[in-house]
Amino acid sequence: MKEQTREDPKILAAAERRMHAWVMAEQIENRAVRQRSDALPTARALEFVAISREAGAGGGEIGLCVGQRLGWHVYDRNLLDQVANQFHVSRTMLDLVDETRSNWVYDVLGTWMDRKIVPHEKYVAYLSRVLLAAAQQGNAVFIGRGAQFLLPRQKLLAVRIVASEKHRIQQIIARTGTSEAVAKRCMQEIDEGRREFVERFFHHDIADSHHYDLVINIDRCGPEGAVREIVAALGR
Repeated sequence: MKEQTREDPKILAAAERRMHAWVMAEQIENRAVRQRSDALPTARALEFVAISREAGAGGGEIGLCVGQRLGWHVYDRNLLDQVANQFHVSRTMLDLVDETRSNWVYDVLGTWMDRKIVPHEKYVAYLSRVLLAAAQQGNAVFIGRGAQFLLPRQKLLAVRIVASEKHRIQQIIARTGTSEAVAKRCMQEIDEGRREFVERFFHHDIADSHHYDLVINIDRCGPEGAVREIVAALGR
């Protein structure tokens, strides 16, 4: 177990070094282009959209529609499939740690009792590597999982999808068929899990509007309006 604990930070650090090297190479390329052209710098086309979302606000569906509209790849829960395949870990176990609140008893004692259990730290290390590899393939929409804190900022449109509590509860009820009380509790648990996930591993407040280029309220514009806003922002 000690050996495993030592290995995880190294994996995550390697992914972070890869990201920083990517950003540095891009900055060097930009400077070289400006020097050769001896002209004012021009805006570069954005290559990625990262969508952060409140539970029940429909961020996943909006991201999928944006990807379809642009002809871009969309990465959501399919990232977990890639992690499972690449690192030979249980897909079911990944669901238990994906954007959820950390549980040190589960992470430490669980791995000692059952080798199939994936600790949160190892999951984030694996996820970072898969996400950055996917980004290197070109234009893509990433939904959740702190993507906006991993991808090169100058290539990224960061979007936050929000909605009123009433709207979100109604959407969860429509999707799951649960009672209002259960839907509200589910919404709160998902939001708290995502908040703690980002705070613990990326050291940011997921609800802080300063992290985003766009904050879209679904109550005001609806899902289709959100798609139009995101596509238009990419064009600008």
